[in-house]
Amino acid sequence: MKTYIALLRGINVGGRKKILMADLKVLFESLGFTEVRTYIQSGNVIFSASESDVHALAISEAIEKKYEFKVPVLVKTASEVEEILSNCPFSEEKMLKSYFVLLFEAPSEEIKKAINPEIFPSEEFIITDACVYLYVSAGMGKAKCTNNFFERKLNVNATARNYRTMVKIISLSR
Repeated sequence: MKTYIALLRGINVGGRKKILMADLKVLFESLGFTEVRTYIQSGNVIFSASESDVHALAISEAIEKKYEFKVPVLVKTASEVEEILSNCPFSEEKMLKSYFVLLFEAPSEEIKKAINPEIFPSEEFIITDACVYLYVSAGMGKAKCTNNFFERKLNVNATARNYRTMVKIISLSR
């Protein structure tokens, strides 16, 4: 059995796609996952399963069947999420205020190079195959480079978490 982290995109935001975390926990258990824990309302689920039992599509389909709306689900091993966090290229001061835009698949090199970070003076980002590391000096509420921005520009699904959430879900996975 391995520990996994499921990151749901776009639930409980602005009163849309509401899912109670207690219900989400039960849904994950009904799929045969064990040691299921959730963290905050934004859709972070830590669970154990054998490799052959983990399919993000199956989780997404179960959510759609129960709630009648689609939710993209990104599943990573706990060690993959820990590696993303430890590879943050920013200084510790910036990392503490950073966002991690986790990518559902690697964008093409051509598309990554086409996004010019210099046109966003108060925002810094570094695009990798698994994550866009994002620091916004003016605060995320004023950011131009949002999760939706990166999804459009990179042509991949993505879901964002702040530094504190990343640290907490890794801690819960241990």
